[in-house]
Amino acid sequence: MLRIHNSLNREKQDFVPIRPGEVRMYVCGMTVYDFCHVGHARVMVVFDTVVRWLRCQGWHVTYVRNITDIDDKIIRRAADAGEPIDALTGRFIQAMNEDAAALGVIPPDHEPRATDSIPGMLSLIGQLVERGLAYQAANGDVYYSVRDFPGYGKLSGKSLEDLRAGERVDVDTSKRDALDFVLWKSAKPGEPQWDSPWGPGRPGWHIECSAMSEALLGTHFDIHGGGQDLQFPHHENEIAQSEGAHGHDFVNYWMHNGFVRVDNEKMSKSLGNFFTVREVLAKYDPEVVRYFILRAHYRSPLNYSDQHLDDARSALTRLYTALKNVPPSDVAIDWSDPAAARFREAMDDDFNTPEACAVLFDLANEANRDRSPQRAGLLRALAGLLGLLGRDPETFLKAAPAASEGLDATGIDARIAERVAAKKARDFATADRIRDELIAGGILLEDGPAGTTWRRK
Repeated sequence: MLRIHNSLNREKQDFVPIRPGEVRMYVCGMTVYDFCHVGHARVMVVFDTVVRWLRCQGWHVTYVRNITDIDDKIIRRAADAGEPIDALTGRFIQAMNEDAAALGVIPPDHEPRATDSIPGMLSLIGQLVERGLAYQAANGDVYYSVRDFPGYGKLSGKSLEDLRAGERVDVDTSKRDALDFVLWKSAKPGEPQWDSPWGPGRPGWHIECSAMSEALLGTHFDIHGGGQDLQFPHHENEIAQSEGAHGHDFVNYWMHNGFVRVDNEKMSKSLGNFFTVREVLAKYDPEVVRYFILRAHYRSPLNYSDQHLDDARSALTRLYTALKNVPPSDVAIDWSDPAAARFREAMDDDFNTPEACAVLFDLANEANRDRSPQRAGLLRALAGLLGLLGRDPETFLKAAPAASEGLDATGIDARIAERVAAKKARDFATADRIRDELIAGGILLEDGPAGTTWRRK
């Protein structure tokens, strides 16, 4: 039985889909005004892994991840760059898709854009107005009346009294209450706008996800995911909107992945301490980055550093070395096998990828010890469920980082040939010098009956 930590109840719960055999899942995607950073990569990889596991277990999964392509930050960035908004967002959507593909992330089944979903947002806002949960203020904006929704705060655990105590002094005086949030922003000169019953304008951020999830998954679905930073206020406001409009539960299971941290501070663009996926992939193989993300539990903080990525590279090298030394046979996973059973138990325990990865290392040790193609085959098959170990081992072990200034494969092979010639001539000093130079350059040599092979550290 799969158990998921439900942020709504703050505990692990047995997962029972609303419709037998079917899982409907929505994850908040990117606001496309810049390149994706490692925090975004974590969201993409974590929920890609969730979808992979659900499908492996036989569920039919409909996975939706949205794109926010209209937003205050987007408007400002386009104005600063002197380019049309759709040109800016189109450029960063393409970059996002390239980053996701590099990380082995399978595209979602649906990827709706906010600007294509305005009619659904207007319909939802209209329902909230009719139910007395939204109002148009004197400034033309339409706001959600938080105090009129009794369940507000149930996801985040925040009470209205706590929120009131934390109010800022400089609140928007056009609201009835400082806690109210905007659903529709009245048009401002030079900004994109759409017609609405409340005058021309554009949607607020929170209403986008309520409308897009409803359009593709219905008004009540199984799993809603996203980063921990979205739990409040974004996801809290989604609940208020959707449940306020329809009068029933919105989502059964809420999942939130932990922050990525640098020097014990959350990685974010606002703090200026973020690393883009592209910057990281210039130094590290994409599969190393994926493994780095998966070796921490998705709800735990993920500490970013070059040292941790170097450790991830070394760990993945151990796994690929096992596959190189013991060519695997193609095997269908036998879930009664003790290793496979441990793997399944780990993944069914709230997607415990660190424990699942530990199973992979045990299998690698078994394959090396017993020279067993069957154990190596199971290693590759289970790792594939995490999006790992899908390449030829030699390709991974010889791959150089994009920013590497060392020898390429041709140069390394040439140096090895020089070393072989020196050994044949019994010039062992030269042979040792070449070996030491290669080691200093991060190249490890392995002498065997079939000759000398190499891999990078």
